[in-house]
Amino acid sequence: MPIRVNLDRVLLQRRMSLTELADRVGVTIANLSILKTGKARAVRFSTLSALCRELDCQPGDLLIYEPGPDDVGDDDLD
Repeated sequence: MPIRVNLDRVLLQRRMSLTELADRVGVTIANLSILKTGKARAVRFSTLSALCRELDCQPGDLLIYEPGPDDVGDDDLD
C-alpha cells in the first residue's frame, strides 16, 4: 500500500506510549497497533482527528503517500 503510517515516530517524539494514546483517544490498543504497523486498510476521519488532537500534529505528520507498484489500479473512490 502506498500510504505509510508514522505513528510510532510521532509517539516517540511526544514521549507517549501506545497505551496512553489509546486511553486519550478512546480507541483500543489493538486497533492502534494495527494502524501503527501499517496493516490498517482504513482510518475514520474522527479517529484521525482525535489522534491529531492528542498528539498535537497534522494528518501529514502521521500519514505519508509513497507511490509504488502497489498503487497501480488501486482506485477506491469509484
